[in-house]
Amino acid sequence: MAMAGGAAACPPELIAFGHRLADAAGAAIRPLYRVPIAIDAKSDLSPVTAADRAAEAAMRREIATHYPAHGVVGEEFGTSRPEADYVWVLDPIDGTKSFITGKPLFGTLIGLTHRGHAVLGIMDQPISGERWVGAAGRPTTLNGAVARTRACPDLARAVLFTTAIERLPERSRAAFARLQGAVALTQYSADCYAVGLLAIGFADLVVEDDVQPYDYMALIPIVEGAGGLMTDWQGRSLGLTGDGSMLAAGDAASHRAAVEALSG
Repeated sequence: MAMAGGAAACPPELIAFGHRLADAAGAAIRPLYRVPIAIDAKSDLSPVTAADRAAEAAMRREIATHYPAHGVVGEEFGTSRPEADYVWVLDPIDGTKSFITGKPLFGTLIGLTHRGHAVLGIMDQPISGERWVGAAGRPTTLNGAVARTRACPDLARAVLFTTAIERLPERSRAAFARLQGAVALTQYSADCYAVGLLAIGFADLVVEDDVQPYDYMALIPIVEGAGGLMTDWQGRSLGLTGDGSMLAAGDAASHRAAVEALSG
């Protein structure tokens, strides 16, 4: 079954396997939450911990065992078989800064692409027990209940999330300032959890820049299956390559207005 945008409906067995990956990652993360843990710095100075590595390793083992022909793109251990029809896109802990400071505003992101199109996205919060699931051909759910975005026809009433202004590249700060000046409220430091809030109608826009595919591929089916839109800042479709910008919106009106504000 072909879906809008070229994506095929996600096979039920792969949705079930996505849950299995989330369970494996959560089992690796929970014992290391709010306990003393070594924090290393990557080449870009972002933090990484044993929890990040253990969660991704656990998911990769499951994929290698059950779907060895599938590709994997992961934040911690790189890319393998990117030419495969199905490619899993993994961020074991999106929001490591929240994790290391004891805040439960992080999540495990599990995306699946089929021939370049996002067909499955799972965002799992292993501490609160919240799990968002978006799959092509199905409505998005949060713990099994259908999730829906809310309408926001006027930016002046919008709630905007971004992780941190200082994380935005210098080139994009003026554009973000224009959008921020047009909305009612800006909130910070929720990473992927902000997109989960958008998908259940508690936020209207999430804007990031300088992000990687493992930061957003899982979120595309979640947002779209809840009635929203997810693109780059120019309104173009997101894929495994792009300019690093990300815009999630709860409806077409707020998306259109946000793109206009960002473009000046």
